[in-house]
Amino acid sequence: MQTSPRSTPSAALVETGVVPILRGKRTGEYLPAVIDALVDNGIRCLEITTNTPDGFAAVAAARARYGAEVDLGIGTVLTVEHLDAAEQAGATFIVSPHTDPALAAEAVARGLGYYPGAFTATEVLTAWRLGATAVKVFPASVAGPRYLRELRGPIDGVPLMPTGGVTLDLVPEYLAAGAIAVGMGGPLLGDALDGGSLTELGARARAVLDAIREARG
Repeated sequence: MQTSPRSTPSAALVETGVVPILRGKRTGEYLPAVIDALVDNGIRCLEITTNTPDGFAAVAAARARYGAEVDLGIGTVLTVEHLDAAEQAGATFIVSPHTDPALAAEAVARGLGYYPGAFTATEVLTAWRLGATAVKVFPASVAGPRYLRELRGPIDGVPLMPTGGVTLDLVPEYLAAGAIAVGMGGPLLGDALDGGSLTELGARARAVLDAIREARG
């Protein structure tokens, strides 16, 4: 049971409604350019995963470039050592595919945003009671927006962020089902982290933000 005050979702996350997940397996060479392209096209909250080459360094460099203008986080945080490195890099939040009481306690104690992964109602409530900032419903594509709506029926006080296989066409449905925001990887990033077109990446980012604005009215 958490005892320290939980952090609240950042204004950047709430206002834009999307967290791009930057996961590159081959090289970190293109990370800075991808981050800049996303920010230039309106993205204000980004997650760089621990298994992306040079991911921690990219977060530190982006923090130096953007200061508090952009909410930067580290994803795929599996250990307290990952959390330590995230904090040292200047990350303001961590994201995990699972819920870990030790990670929860450390994140809450340090004032970091904590977005743990969960799927069932029991898992979601466990994550929330441990001090989650919001709960990442993962993998969202397994059940889709209808499942999220059903979850929110009995646990409507818990902010939910569906992640995993979220596509542009489903973004409005997830928001209508009650998502506070969506996490998006491949459908948004495409091949940008492998040197793909930054112009096309920017267009996809704008399309996602436009869809979110339209869905919210």
